[in-house]
Amino acid sequence: MSIPRSLARLQFHAGFTLDDALPVVDYLAALGISHLYASPITQARRGSTHGYDVVDYHQVNRELGGEPALRRLVARLREKGMGLIVDIVPNHMGIGVENAWWMDVLARGRESRYAGYFDIDWQNADPLVRGRVLLPVLGAPYAQALDAGDISLVSTEDGFALKVYGQQLPLSARSVAGLSAADIAVHEVGETGGRGRLDALVEQQHYRLAYWKLASDMVNFRRFFDINELAGMRIERTAVFEDVHALVFRLFAEGLIDGVRCDHVDGLADPRRYCRQLRHRFDRLLPQRPPGAPTGSAYIVVEKILGEGEPLRRQWRADGTTGYDFMDQVSGVLHDPAGEAPLGTLWKAVTDDRRDFAAQARAARRQILVDSFEAELDRTARALFAAARADEATRDVSLPALRRVIVELLVHFPVYRTYAGGIGRDAYDEAVFTRAIAGARTAVRPEDGEWLDAIGRWLGGEAPRQLPPGPVRRARERAMSVFQQATSPVAAKAVEDTAGYRYGRLLSRNEVGADPGRFAWSPEAFHRANAQRARDFPHALIATATHDHKRGEDLRMRLAVLSEIAGEWAGVVELWRDRHAALRERENGMAAPTPADELMLYQMLVGAWPPGLEATDARGMRSFAERIAGWQRKALREAKRWTRWTSPNPAYEDACDGFLRALLGDQALAAPIALFARRIEVAGVVNAMAQTVLRLTSPGIPDLYQGTEYWDFSLVDPDNRRPVDFAARLRTLADGRDQAERLAAWRDGGLKQATIARLLELRARRPRLFARGSYTPLVVEGPMAGHVLAFERRRGNDVVVVIVSRLIAAWLLDGDLLALATVPWADTRIRIVAGHYVDVVGNVPFRVTGDGLSAKACLETQGVAVLERQPGRSR
Repeated sequence: MSIPRSLARLQFHAGFTLDDALPVVDYLAALGISHLYASPITQARRGSTHGYDVVDYHQVNRELGGEPALRRLVARLREKGMGLIVDIVPNHMGIGVENAWWMDVLARGRESRYAGYFDIDWQNADPLVRGRVLLPVLGAPYAQALDAGDISLVSTEDGFALKVYGQQLPLSARSVAGLSAADIAVHEVGETGGRGRLDALVEQQHYRLAYWKLASDMVNFRRFFDINELAGMRIERTAVFEDVHALVFRLFAEGLIDGVRCDHVDGLADPRRYCRQLRHRFDRLLPQRPPGAPTGSAYIVVEKILGEGEPLRRQWRADGTTGYDFMDQVSGVLHDPAGEAPLGTLWKAVTDDRRDFAAQARAARRQILVDSFEAELDRTARALFAAARADEATRDVSLPALRRVIVELLVHFPVYRTYAGGIGRDAYDEAVFTRAIAGARTAVRPEDGEWLDAIGRWLGGEAPRQLPPGPVRRARERAMSVFQQATSPVAAKAVEDTAGYRYGRLLSRNEVGADPGRFAWSPEAFHRANAQRARDFPHALIATATHDHKRGEDLRMRLAVLSEIAGEWAGVVELWRDRHAALRERENGMAAPTPADELMLYQMLVGAWPPGLEATDARGMRSFAERIAGWQRKALREAKRWTRWTSPNPAYEDACDGFLRALLGDQALAAPIALFARRIEVAGVVNAMAQTVLRLTSPGIPDLYQGTEYWDFSLVDPDNRRPVDFAARLRTLADGRDQAERLAAWRDGGLKQATIARLLELRARRPRLFARGSYTPLVVEGPMAGHVLAFERRRGNDVVVVIVSRLIAAWLLDGDLLALATVPWADTRIRIVAGHYVDVVGNVPFRVTGDGLSAKACLETQGVAVLERQPGRSR
């Protein structure tokens, strides 16, 4: 396989096209990146800023420059000896008038060639929807929209269409048979009988127009999460699989791409089968690759959030996940577990909410099921009802009873999904169901308990293949598939996008792929995770920043400092809350922001405060306030307590916005926040350097998200997708400063960038060591042993030793990087093999004797060291 050494993710859109990336390739090559990692490049909806709303799988996005621009980009990559990995979206498509497949389904209904491409429930229980597609596109109930003239018959170049607001929907052939242009007038609502004729015309369509607020209750196609404009695909059908991937397969066969990142693999009916099928098809195309294209199998990684102890199944034949698991692990090991109790006490005291994160997540799941996934819940319940009715032994059950049980099972489900198939559940999934059933049993009615056990059997507790072919087996397999596709969107919306914005003990632990209830990772647990990845998925992508992250990688590292000074932070919060009481507005007797929202805001202010920003800088403060205000509005709506996307509460949102702007607009109030941010920023920088080094040296393939080679204090999207000044980055990379100069000027980001460049050069120099080398934790001895994390990477005679400091904020507060020299390492030593080494980061030579290496010697300048043993000088 052509294994990437490193990847750099770029977000493409109309404002940053494939041609715009041409000069960036030169910079990334100079930095040491081996593969460009592109956001989706297939045709997306017009104006898409992310590309995940694909409307045509067969074309390279015209707004990105189309296939000619792609070929120019690949030519430049090949000139630099680089490859291309692209993000693909097999789970869903953007629907609407730009999607020809979707329009054909609306025009022809179940007779459309593409009717089986989309995951549509044509046998809906509602007779008004059965055999049709529910389109929740109206801004008012149907009758009102009809009366208001929002729906009308219009002529087009091809005949006629139904105009609904600004879009034109196709009409069935039967409904327009015999119509002429003169008939348009008699279908106008204002004409005598026109409303009735127009209504009759609408009734003849293969879709039913509905008020948008009915979507969560009635939509009969599987959506991506709760987004009405994204419809799920039946990728498990071979014809659909081939059609969806036709362009990707051609690009791979022609040597234009070298692998894929599969978006939201948990949304698919059978991720295992999909990944194996994808690997098989890529392998079959290898002989067609042209001379000069990278050789070996395609690189395949899947976007998958792993639960605690959950393995990525090796049978999938994927190279690994996209790195959310590593992002959690490396962040966790740089948090101080001693801060968990005092920060938890602070949160409970301020908010008067004593629930832990698990309880918050269960409450969010329950709310999400009602607010956003009623239709999906109904679909799941009916699939299980069909399974029960198919067997005479279980047919005496009511749909409401099964529905009640399924609600509790989904509320208590501990992971994103399971992967039961024809042979039932594996050991891990069996443990998941055991936990879920035990939790659900505490909440279901006593009389429903037997159905909880039955559902456990139907969903893979009993292997479907043990049943004889027939309706019972088919119904069980269908129920299992529907249930497993339902759990992941519920988890994502409830855990990431609701509970994660409600629970604010320490926001650096509220990240995609992390469990906010797990405050910290021990060095031992971190080493175990790294060793397991080295053994099972040595080529997995490992990341610390992504297009989906909630907080930038270095923002999280600054907030991690609060775990080390929890008592001080609690005092500061209480002082600020008292000082800012007069700024809080009251809406209907409730203070805005609430204590929880205020405490989370303070964390974001000190975490994201830009290096060097002074409270007296009016322009800089306004810019910062705008960014934080955007985050705050999104956070409030995602939390769904006092406002939400579907029913905004402008009064509360505006009051919170007013609080923020009054706070940052008053120099006397903003200055203490700036002062505290400066107090912890150097400790945060040392954490960030440790995180950077660990990402570039741990087992796996490091991913660099666009622009994060400088300090990353970004917020949730769209803030983390802002334009990147690559020209400035190229200048600092080539400015010739030595390490001492970069340390002195650390705020410009050049220190982090230089560290990345040096370690990427090391990876290029020792590719086999990092691709397949062993991973061994190193023994650290002495009074400060708990403040050092060290491991060895080895392959043959090649040896690299990685050493980073951790939890040393106490000696860095209010200081600069020179304060690293004051850390009392005493006689703390790292046991490594004797020999001559060079620290790649600082370009400093070391001679190690039998008693190991002094922590002070290698950590007192920048807090990290990556030692490369020199060949032929092992003694």
